[in-house]
Amino acid sequence: MLIPILIAIIIAALLVVILMFVKGSSKEKRNKVNTTIQKKGKNAVIKELEKKLAHDPHNVQSLETLGELYFSDQNWEESYKIYKTLYDISAAHVEINIAKAALCLGISAYNLEKLEDAVNYLLLSVKKEPEVFDANFYLGKAFYKKGIYEKAIYCFRKSKLIAPENSEPNEFLALSYYKSKKYKDALPYLKKVLDEHPENKELLFYMAISLSECNINDKALKIFVHLRPDPQFGAQSCLEAGKMHERQKNFQAAIQDYSIALKLQNVPDQILTQIKYRCASSYIALNDIQKGLDLLKQIQLSHAGYKDVDTLVARYQELNKNKNLQTYLMSGTSDFVALCRKFISTFYDNSFVKVEDVSVDSGHVEIICSIENQKWDTKEIFRFYRSQTVIGDMPVREFHSKMRDLRCDAGFCVTMGSFSESAHKHAEGRPIDLIEKDQLSKILKKINMFS
Repeated sequence: MLIPILIAIIIAALLVVILMFVKGSSKEKRNKVNTTIQKKGKNAVIKELEKKLAHDPHNVQSLETLGELYFSDQNWEESYKIYKTLYDISAAHVEINIAKAALCLGISAYNLEKLEDAVNYLLLSVKKEPEVFDANFYLGKAFYKKGIYEKAIYCFRKSKLIAPENSEPNEFLALSYYKSKKYKDALPYLKKVLDEHPENKELLFYMAISLSECNINDKALKIFVHLRPDPQFGAQSCLEAGKMHERQKNFQAAIQDYSIALKLQNVPDQILTQIKYRCASSYIALNDIQKGLDLLKQIQLSHAGYKDVDTLVARYQELNKNKNLQTYLMSGTSDFVALCRKFISTFYDNSFVKVEDVSVDSGHVEIICSIENQKWDTKEIFRFYRSQTVIGDMPVREFHSKMRDLRCDAGFCVTMGSFSESAHKHAEGRPIDLIEKDQLSKILKKINMFS
């Protein structure tokens, strides 16, 4: 029982001695090389090593020394060739450290944009020596460049466990989480990097996007506003800030955001078009139709068929010519009700109109009134729809029932859109008039709101 234990102890001791000898030998070899470089110069040493390799291409010592020199000089092309040779002959030369050769080969491949090679060799290096920082870190970088963010995150997290004091993985973790749309996970790493490098505008922009995606809107908006003048991220920041202000119904602030973007140089065409479109919408929301139209026409000229620009131009050109039409579609409730009352007075130009009741619903306004002239008097109800959609028969049926309940003699349904065929059929033979866009527009043109 004691003999196997003694053998195991002896073998372990021998391995320790061998490792110490190899390490000592490597250290001694490095010291010797450094001394030679100091005496002869690096270029002379490289030439000597290349001469040796010309006679003996598989001279391991010369390959390793030359590989280290090229690698330290970041001569990735030559470094790749040397370590590829070492890797290829490693099966026949047990003295070669395959993990180191694979690591240096992988890093060289990464810097040469040979990402498939980089991943393969770095994976081997990690398999051989799992606790090496550079192997895990560069493997993560290779996965990141390939867009394989989940695996990149795993490698960067592993590299942080190996060297917690090293802050290099933080930026790549921030970017990997951001690119994989894990915004909540990206935030702490973005903060760590920005605490060290507050001048990094790219990560600051990503921080704002991540905050916005996590509904931390106040902080996101502050960053977007701060970045608005930036030549690289300003236009996109203006666009994001404008959209946030639009959601708050603060259209004046949104216009300010978009106006700053429109003054920036070298704005990508796609972003510039979006900004013009949204700025036009904000102007229109504030009833500044002309400025909105000017921007829409610019888009129409440069990007024919963009979204619904053609439809909007046609609609708002008409609105721009007819202020009452603007009021009908876009004004506040009080102005709309005043216009509806004026519509009824114009509709019965030679009669006395007395308004008895006004009710405001989310989708329409109803006015009950009595009409008197020399020949007759009547009680009527008007319903005004502000939408531009097609109204079906169900609202018309409901309107007719209400008209009967209120004992009105006649009813008028008015819309800026149209009524369906079934709605028209239901109105036939009943005291209901359906007034659609064309007829409504003609009457609105006659109305003088100041008379």
